Amino acid sequence: MQKMKERILIFICAVFVTGVTAQHVKAKEFQENLYAESAVLMDADTGRVLYGKEEQKIRPMASTTKVMTCILALENAEKTEIVEVSAKAAAQPDVQLHMQEGEQYYLKDLLYSLMLKSHNDTAVAIAEHVGGSVEKFAAMMNEKAIKIGCTQTHFVTPNGLDAKDDEGIHATTARDLALIMRYAIQNPDFLAIAQTTDYNFSDLSEKRTFVLHNTNALLGTMEGILAGKTGFTAGAGYCYVCAVERQERIFVIALLASGWPSHKNYKYEDTAKLVNYAFDQYHYYEVWKETQIGAVRVKDGIPVSDRLFETAYANVQVLGAMEKRKKILLREDEEITVREEVKEDLSAPVREGDVIGNIVYTLGDDVVCRYPILLKDTILKKDFWWCFKKIWAHYCFKY
Repeated sequence: MQKMKERILIFICAVFVTGVTAQHVKAKEFQENLYAESAVLMDADTGRVLYGKEEQKIRPMASTTKVMTCILALENAEKTEIVEVSAKAAAQPDVQLHMQEGEQYYLKDLLYSLMLKSHNDTAVAIAEHVGGSVEKFAAMMNEKAIKIGCTQTHFVTPNGLDAKDDEGIHATTARDLALIMRYAIQNPDFLAIAQTTDYNFSDLSEKRTFVLHNTNALLGTMEGILAGKTGFTAGAGYCYVCAVERQERIFVIALLASGWPSHKNYKYEDTAKLVNYAFDQYHYYEVWKETQIGAVRVKDGIPVSDRLFETAYANVQVLGAMEKRKKILLREDEEITVREEVKEDLSAPVREGDVIGNIVYTLGDDVVCRYPILLKDTILKKDFWWCFKKIWAHYCFKY
Protein backbone atom coordinates (compact mmCIF):
# COMPACT_ATOMS: atom_id res chain seq x y z
CA MET A 1 0.00 0.00 0.00
CA GLN A 2 2.84 2.39 0.88
CA LYS A 3 4.57 1.69 -2.44
CA MET A 4 1.32 2.36 -4.28
CA LYS A 5 0.96 5.74 -2.54
CA GLU A 6 4.54 6.59 -3.46
CA ARG A 7 3.93 5.75 -7.12
CA ILE A 8 0.80 7.90 -7.20
CA LEU A 9 2.67 10.76 -5.58
CA ILE A 10 5.53 10.45 -8.08
CA PHE A 11 3.06 10.50 -10.97
CA ILE A 12 1.28 13.60 -9.61
CA CYS A 13 4.60 15.38 -9.17
CA ALA A 14 5.66 14.45 -12.69
CA VAL A 15 2.43 15.85 -14.09
CA PHE A 16 2.86 19.04 -12.07
CA VAL A 17 6.48 19.54 -13.08
CA THR A 18 6.10 18.80 -16.80
CA GLY A 19 2.74 20.49 -17.18
CA VAL A 20 1.24 17.38 -18.76
CA THR A 21 -2.55 17.34 -18.49
CA ALA A 22 -4.95 14.46 -18.95
CA GLN A 23 -5.99 15.99 -22.25
CA HIS A 24 -2.38 16.10 -23.45
CA VAL A 25 -1.87 12.49 -22.44
CA LYS A 26 -4.97 11.50 -24.37
CA ALA A 27 -3.84 13.46 -27.43
CA LYS A 28 -0.49 11.68 -27.33
CA GLU A 29 -2.29 8.36 -27.16
CA PHE A 30 -4.03 9.28 -30.41
CA GLN A 31 -0.68 9.97 -32.02
CA GLU A 32 0.37 6.44 -31.19
CA ASN A 33 -2.92 4.60 -31.72
CA LEU A 34 -4.41 6.04 -34.91
CA TYR A 35 -3.93 3.87 -37.96
CA ALA A 36 -3.91 6.89 -40.29
CA GLU A 37 -0.49 8.25 -41.16
CA SER A 38 -2.01 11.74 -41.36
CA ALA A 39 -5.07 12.93 -39.43
CA VAL A 40 -6.87 16.13 -38.47
CA LEU A 41 -9.68 16.99 -36.10
CA MET A 42 -10.95 20.46 -37.01
CA ASP A 43 -13.45 22.90 -35.51
CA ALA A 44 -15.83 23.53 -38.40
CA ASP A 45 -16.76 26.95 -37.02
CA THR A 46 -13.29 28.51 -36.98
CA GLY A 47 -11.18 26.11 -39.04
CA ARG A 48 -8.87 25.62 -36.06
CA VAL A 49 -7.00 22.31 -35.96
CA LEU A 50 -7.85 20.78 -32.58
CA TYR A 51 -5.72 17.70 -33.11
CA GLY A 52 -3.24 16.84 -35.83
CA LYS A 53 -0.97 13.98 -36.75
CA GLU A 54 1.40 14.84 -39.60
CA GLU A 55 -1.37 17.19 -40.72
CA GLN A 56 0.93 19.11 -43.09
CA LYS A 57 2.43 16.02 -44.73
CA ILE A 58 1.58 15.89 -48.44
CA ARG A 59 -0.07 12.60 -49.43
CA PRO A 60 -2.37 11.28 -52.20
CA MET A 61 -6.06 11.58 -51.25
CA ALA A 62 -7.82 9.16 -53.63
CA SER A 63 -11.59 9.67 -54.05
CA THR A 64 -11.92 12.19 -51.24
CA THR A 65 -11.02 14.41 -54.23
CA LYS A 66 -14.65 14.13 -55.31
CA VAL A 67 -15.77 16.47 -52.54
CA MET A 68 -14.10 19.28 -54.48
CA THR A 69 -15.46 17.97 -57.81
CA CYS A 70 -18.99 18.00 -56.42
CA ILE A 71 -18.84 21.46 -54.87
CA LEU A 72 -17.36 23.00 -58.03
CA ALA A 73 -20.10 21.45 -60.16
CA LEU A 74 -22.78 22.78 -57.81
CA GLU A 75 -21.28 26.27 -57.91
CA ASN A 76 -20.63 26.47 -61.65
CA ALA A 77 -23.51 24.63 -63.29
CA GLU A 78 -27.23 23.99 -62.94
CA LYS A 79 -28.32 20.57 -61.74
CA THR A 80 -30.76 20.33 -64.67
CA GLU A 81 -28.00 20.64 -67.30
CA ILE A 82 -27.49 17.69 -69.63
CA VAL A 83 -24.10 15.97 -69.59
CA GLU A 84 -22.98 13.97 -72.63
CA VAL A 85 -20.48 11.17 -72.05
CA SER A 86 -17.19 11.34 -73.94
CA ALA A 87 -14.99 8.43 -74.95
CA LYS A 88 -12.45 9.52 -72.34
CA ALA A 89 -15.03 9.47 -69.56
CA ALA A 90 -16.40 6.09 -70.60
CA ALA A 91 -12.87 4.62 -70.60
CA GLN A 92 -12.10 5.41 -66.94
CA PRO A 93 -11.12 2.42 -64.76
CA ASP A 94 -13.14 1.01 -61.86
CA VAL A 95 -15.03 2.07 -59.83
CA GLN A 96 -17.45 2.83 -62.71
CA LEU A 97 -21.05 3.63 -63.47
CA HIS A 98 -20.20 1.90 -66.80
CA MET A 99 -21.31 4.84 -68.91
CA GLN A 100 -21.21 4.52 -72.67
CA GLU A 101 -19.93 7.13 -75.09
CA GLY A 102 -22.72 9.38 -76.33
CA GLU A 103 -25.11 8.70 -73.46
CA GLN A 104 -26.73 11.71 -71.80
CA TYR A 105 -27.54 12.30 -68.14
CA TYR A 106 -28.79 15.09 -65.94
CA LEU A 107 -25.96 16.63 -63.95
CA LYS A 108 -27.97 16.18 -60.73
CA ASP A 109 -28.08 12.40 -61.19
CA LEU A 110 -24.35 12.23 -61.88
CA LEU A 111 -23.58 14.11 -58.67
CA TYR A 112 -25.27 11.31 -56.72
CA SER A 113 -23.26 8.76 -58.70
CA LEU A 114 -20.12 10.74 -57.85
CA MET A 115 -20.70 11.03 -54.11
CA LEU A 116 -22.63 7.87 -53.23
CA LYS A 117 -20.71 5.29 -55.28
CA SER A 118 -17.56 7.24 -56.18
CA HIS A 119 -17.71 6.43 -59.89
CA ASN A 120 -14.57 7.49 -61.74
CA ASP A 121 -16.19 7.77 -65.17
CA THR A 122 -18.86 10.05 -63.70
CA ALA A 123 -16.21 12.36 -62.27
CA VAL A 124 -14.55 12.83 -65.67
CA ALA A 125 -17.90 13.41 -67.40
CA ILE A 126 -18.76 16.11 -64.84
CA ALA A 127 -15.32 17.71 -65.16
CA GLU A 128 -15.49 17.87 -68.95
CA HIS A 129 -18.99 19.33 -68.83
CA VAL A 130 -18.25 22.00 -66.22
CA GLY A 131 -14.66 22.87 -67.14
CA GLY A 132 -14.47 21.99 -70.83
CA SER A 133 -11.74 19.43 -70.21
CA VAL A 134 -10.16 17.53 -67.33
CA GLU A 135 -7.15 19.85 -67.43
CA LYS A 136 -9.25 23.02 -67.29
CA PHE A 137 -11.38 21.59 -64.50
CA ALA A 138 -8.24 20.68 -62.52
CA ALA A 139 -7.16 24.32 -62.85
CA MET A 140 -10.53 25.34 -61.40
CA MET A 141 -10.02 22.90 -58.55
CA ASN A 142 -6.60 24.31 -57.73
CA GLU A 143 -7.86 27.89 -57.87
CA LYS A 144 -10.73 27.02 -55.54
CA ALA A 145 -8.41 25.22 -53.13
CA ILE A 146 -6.32 28.37 -52.75
CA LYS A 147 -9.43 30.48 -52.08
CA ILE A 148 -10.55 28.03 -49.39
CA GLY A 149 -7.19 28.35 -47.65
CA CYS A 150 -5.41 25.21 -48.82
CA THR A 151 -1.66 25.76 -49.05
CA GLN A 152 -0.31 22.33 -50.02
CA THR A 153 -2.94 20.85 -52.32
CA HIS A 154 -2.51 20.03 -56.00
CA PHE A 155 -5.31 18.55 -58.13
CA VAL A 156 -4.60 16.70 -61.38
CA THR A 157 -7.77 14.61 -61.78
CA PRO A 158 -11.43 15.05 -60.77
CA ASN A 159 -11.72 11.46 -59.51
CA GLY A 160 -8.59 11.13 -57.34
CA LEU A 161 -6.81 8.37 -59.23
CA ASP A 162 -3.06 8.50 -58.63
CA ALA A 163 -1.64 10.94 -61.18
CA LYS A 164 0.93 13.67 -61.74
CA ASP A 165 1.62 16.55 -64.08
CA ASP A 166 4.35 19.14 -64.53
CA GLU A 167 3.36 20.80 -61.24
CA GLY A 168 3.54 17.66 -59.12
CA ILE A 169 1.48 14.69 -57.92
CA HIS A 170 -2.23 14.67 -57.19
CA ALA A 171 -2.10 15.18 -53.42
CA THR A 172 -3.17 17.17 -50.38
CA THR A 173 -2.66 17.26 -46.62
CA ALA A 174 -5.03 16.22 -43.85
CA ARG A 175 -5.42 19.89 -42.90
CA ASP A 176 -6.24 21.01 -46.43
CA LEU A 177 -8.67 18.13 -46.95
CA ALA A 178 -10.49 19.11 -43.75
CA LEU A 179 -10.72 22.71 -44.99
CA ILE A 180 -12.31 21.52 -48.23
CA MET A 181 -14.95 19.52 -46.37
CA ARG A 182 -15.51 22.44 -43.98
CA TYR A 183 -16.26 24.61 -47.01
CA ALA A 184 -18.44 22.02 -48.74
CA ILE A 185 -20.83 21.45 -45.84
CA GLN A 186 -21.86 25.09 -46.02
CA ASN A 187 -23.68 24.25 -49.27
CA PRO A 188 -27.20 22.82 -48.67
CA ASP A 189 -27.21 20.98 -52.01
CA PHE A 190 -23.95 19.24 -51.16
CA LEU A 191 -25.35 18.16 -47.80
CA ALA A 192 -28.53 16.84 -49.40
CA ILE A 193 -26.51 14.64 -51.74
CA ALA A 194 -24.04 13.45 -49.09
CA GLN A 195 -26.84 12.52 -46.69
CA THR A 196 -28.75 10.40 -49.21
CA THR A 197 -28.68 6.68 -48.46
CA ASP A 198 -30.18 5.35 -51.71
CA TYR A 199 -30.81 6.94 -55.09
CA ASN A 200 -32.22 5.68 -58.41
CA PHE A 201 -32.00 7.32 -61.84
CA SER A 202 -31.87 6.63 -65.58
CA ASP A 203 -30.07 8.04 -68.55
CA LEU A 204 -32.09 10.47 -70.67
CA SER A 205 -33.15 7.74 -73.08
CA GLU A 206 -34.45 5.74 -70.10
CA LYS A 207 -32.90 2.62 -71.57
CA ARG A 208 -30.68 2.11 -68.52
CA THR A 209 -31.59 2.46 -64.86
CA PHE A 210 -29.16 2.65 -61.95
CA VAL A 211 -29.61 1.88 -58.26
CA LEU A 212 -27.10 3.50 -55.89
CA HIS A 213 -26.35 2.86 -52.22
CA ASN A 214 -24.10 5.21 -50.28
CA THR A 215 -20.65 3.72 -49.56
CA ASN A 216 -20.24 5.94 -46.46
CA ALA A 217 -20.73 3.21 -43.85
CA LEU A 218 -21.00 5.72 -40.99
CA LEU A 219 -24.08 7.35 -42.50
CA GLY A 220 -26.95 6.08 -40.37
CA THR A 221 -24.69 4.20 -37.97
CA MET A 222 -22.89 7.12 -36.29
CA GLU A 223 -24.90 9.88 -34.67
CA GLY A 224 -24.66 13.25 -36.34
CA ILE A 225 -22.85 12.42 -39.58
CA LEU A 226 -23.43 15.40 -41.90
CA ALA A 227 -21.33 14.25 -44.84
CA GLY A 228 -18.54 11.84 -45.59
CA LYS A 229 -16.43 10.63 -48.50
CA THR A 230 -14.28 7.52 -48.71
CA GLY A 231 -11.33 6.89 -51.00
CA PHE A 232 -8.74 4.29 -51.93
CA THR A 233 -5.90 3.88 -54.38
CA ALA A 234 -2.74 1.82 -54.16
CA GLY A 235 -0.75 4.98 -53.60
CA ALA A 236 -3.09 6.69 -51.16
CA GLY A 237 -4.31 3.79 -49.06
CA TYR A 238 -7.71 4.14 -47.42
CA CYS A 239 -8.76 7.76 -46.93
CA TYR A 240 -11.79 9.36 -45.35
CA VAL A 241 -13.13 12.83 -44.68
CA CYS A 242 -16.34 13.63 -42.82
CA ALA A 243 -18.23 16.21 -40.79
CA VAL A 244 -20.12 15.37 -37.59
CA GLU A 245 -22.62 17.51 -35.67
CA ARG A 246 -23.99 17.02 -32.17
CA GLN A 247 -25.41 19.57 -29.72
CA GLU A 248 -24.54 22.48 -32.04
CA ARG A 249 -20.90 21.40 -32.22
CA ILE A 250 -19.56 20.55 -35.69
CA PHE A 251 -16.23 18.80 -36.23
CA VAL A 252 -14.44 17.84 -39.44
CA ILE A 253 -12.20 14.77 -39.54
CA ALA A 254 -9.72 14.03 -42.33
CA LEU A 255 -7.69 10.83 -42.58
CA LEU A 256 -5.02 9.95 -45.14
CA ALA A 257 -3.30 6.58 -45.52
CA SER A 258 -5.46 4.88 -42.91
CA GLY A 259 -4.35 1.37 -43.76
CA TRP A 260 -4.19 -0.73 -46.93
CA PRO A 261 -6.01 -3.95 -47.87
CA SER A 262 -7.25 -5.87 -45.99
CA HIS A 263 -7.85 -3.11 -43.42
CA LYS A 264 -10.77 -1.32 -44.99
CA ASN A 265 -12.37 -0.42 -41.67
CA TYR A 266 -9.33 1.23 -40.07
CA LYS A 267 -10.58 4.62 -41.28
CA TYR A 268 -13.87 4.15 -39.46
CA GLU A 269 -12.12 3.07 -36.26
CA ASP A 270 -9.90 6.16 -36.45
CA THR A 271 -12.96 8.34 -37.02
CA ALA A 272 -14.75 6.90 -33.99
CA LYS A 273 -11.73 7.60 -31.77
CA LEU A 274 -11.52 11.22 -32.92
CA VAL A 275 -15.28 11.78 -32.67
CA ASN A 276 -15.35 10.47 -29.10
CA TYR A 277 -12.37 12.63 -28.19
CA ALA A 278 -13.92 15.73 -29.80
CA PHE A 279 -17.30 15.57 -28.09
CA ASP A 280 -15.81 14.51 -24.78
CA GLN A 281 -13.13 17.18 -24.57
CA TYR A 282 -14.39 20.21 -26.52
CA HIS A 283 -17.27 22.39 -25.44
CA TYR A 284 -18.41 25.92 -26.23
CA TYR A 285 -17.31 28.62 -23.82
CA GLU A 286 -18.44 32.24 -24.01
CA VAL A 287 -15.37 34.41 -24.40
CA TRP A 288 -16.91 37.68 -25.56
CA LYS A 289 -15.32 40.79 -24.08
CA GLU A 290 -16.92 44.19 -24.27
CA THR A 291 -14.54 46.85 -25.50
CA GLN A 292 -13.27 49.20 -22.81
CA ILE A 293 -12.95 51.97 -25.35
CA GLY A 294 -15.97 54.23 -25.23
CA ALA A 295 -14.60 56.96 -27.47
CA VAL A 296 -11.29 57.99 -29.01
CA ARG A 297 -9.70 61.43 -29.26
CA VAL A 298 -9.51 62.92 -32.75
CA LYS A 299 -6.76 65.50 -33.21
CA ASP A 300 -7.80 68.72 -34.99
CA GLY A 301 -11.39 67.50 -35.16
CA ILE A 302 -14.59 69.49 -34.80
CA PRO A 303 -16.24 68.32 -31.56
CA VAL A 304 -19.82 67.10 -31.57
CA SER A 305 -20.75 70.12 -29.42
CA ASP A 306 -19.32 72.40 -32.14
CA ARG A 307 -17.62 74.44 -29.43
CA LEU A 308 -14.32 76.14 -30.05
CA PHE A 309 -12.16 74.98 -27.18
CA GLU A 310 -13.47 71.43 -26.71
CA THR A 311 -11.61 68.28 -27.78
CA ALA A 312 -13.23 66.11 -30.44
CA TYR A 313 -14.05 62.51 -29.62
CA ALA A 314 -15.55 59.77 -31.80
CA ASN A 315 -17.58 56.93 -30.33
CA VAL A 316 -16.69 53.36 -31.32
CA GLN A 317 -18.45 50.04 -31.79
CA VAL A 318 -17.29 46.47 -32.36
CA LEU A 319 -18.43 44.83 -35.59
CA GLY A 320 -20.46 41.80 -34.56
CA ALA A 321 -21.34 43.20 -31.14
CA MET A 322 -25.02 43.10 -32.01
CA GLU A 323 -24.77 39.38 -32.75
CA LYS A 324 -24.82 36.64 -30.13
CA ARG A 325 -21.93 36.56 -27.72
CA LYS A 326 -18.88 34.83 -29.18
CA LYS A 327 -18.52 31.20 -28.18
CA ILE A 328 -15.45 29.14 -28.98
CA LEU A 329 -14.80 25.41 -28.77
CA LEU A 330 -12.21 24.83 -26.06
CA ARG A 331 -10.85 22.09 -23.89
CA GLU A 332 -11.24 22.65 -20.17
CA ASP A 333 -7.53 23.37 -19.82
CA GLU A 334 -7.41 25.93 -22.66
CA GLU A 335 -7.74 29.64 -22.04
CA ILE A 336 -8.47 32.43 -24.48
CA THR A 337 -6.60 35.73 -24.22
CA VAL A 338 -8.41 38.85 -25.40
CA ARG A 339 -6.59 42.05 -26.28
CA GLU A 340 -7.52 45.34 -27.94
CA GLU A 341 -5.42 46.74 -30.75
CA VAL A 342 -6.40 50.34 -31.46
CA LYS A 343 -4.72 53.25 -33.24
CA GLU A 344 -3.49 55.60 -30.56
CA ASP A 345 -3.59 58.82 -32.59
CA LEU A 346 -6.43 59.74 -34.90
CA SER A 347 -6.37 62.92 -36.94
CA ALA A 348 -9.39 64.52 -38.51
CA PRO A 349 -11.13 63.99 -40.77
CA VAL A 350 -12.45 60.52 -39.86
CA ARG A 351 -15.61 58.85 -41.10
CA GLU A 352 -18.29 56.69 -39.56
CA GLY A 353 -17.39 53.06 -40.29
CA ASP A 354 -13.63 53.61 -40.40
CA VAL A 355 -11.75 50.65 -38.88
CA ILE A 356 -9.41 51.85 -36.14
CA GLY A 357 -8.40 48.52 -34.63
CA ASN A 358 -9.46 45.05 -33.58
CA ILE A 359 -10.41 42.98 -30.57
CA VAL A 360 -8.21 39.89 -30.97
CA TYR A 361 -8.88 36.48 -29.42
CA THR A 362 -5.80 34.26 -29.15
CA LEU A 363 -5.12 30.76 -27.93
CA GLY A 364 -1.43 30.46 -27.28
CA ASP A 365 0.25 31.94 -30.34
CA ASP A 366 -2.73 31.34 -32.62
CA VAL A 367 -5.35 33.96 -33.45
CA VAL A 368 -8.74 32.29 -33.07
CA CYS A 369 -10.82 35.24 -34.25
CA ARG A 370 -10.84 39.00 -34.40
CA TYR A 371 -13.55 41.68 -34.42
CA PRO A 372 -12.96 45.05 -36.12
CA ILE A 373 -13.45 48.18 -34.00
CA LEU A 374 -15.29 50.84 -36.00
CA LEU A 375 -16.03 54.52 -35.56
CA LYS A 376 -19.66 55.43 -34.98
CA ASP A 377 -19.17 59.13 -35.73
CA THR A 378 -17.89 61.31 -38.54
CA ILE A 379 -15.51 64.01 -37.31
CA LEU A 380 -14.56 66.78 -39.72
CA LYS A 381 -11.29 68.67 -39.61
CA LYS A 382 -11.06 72.15 -38.12
CA ASP A 383 -10.10 74.45 -40.95
CA PHE A 384 -9.22 78.15 -40.97
CA TRP A 385 -12.75 79.39 -41.68
CA TRP A 386 -14.35 77.26 -38.95
CA CYS A 387 -11.81 78.56 -36.42
CA PHE A 388 -12.23 82.15 -37.65
CA LYS A 389 -16.01 82.03 -37.33
CA LYS A 390 -15.84 80.49 -33.87
CA ILE A 391 -13.29 83.05 -32.62
CA TRP A 392 -15.26 85.91 -34.15
CA ALA A 393 -18.49 84.72 -32.57
CA HIS A 394 -16.81 84.11 -29.24
CA TYR A 395 -15.24 87.54 -28.89
CA CYS A 396 -18.06 89.53 -30.50
CA PHE A 397 -20.65 88.16 -28.11
CA LYS A 398 -18.26 88.33 -25.16
CA TYR A 399 -17.33 91.98 -25.67
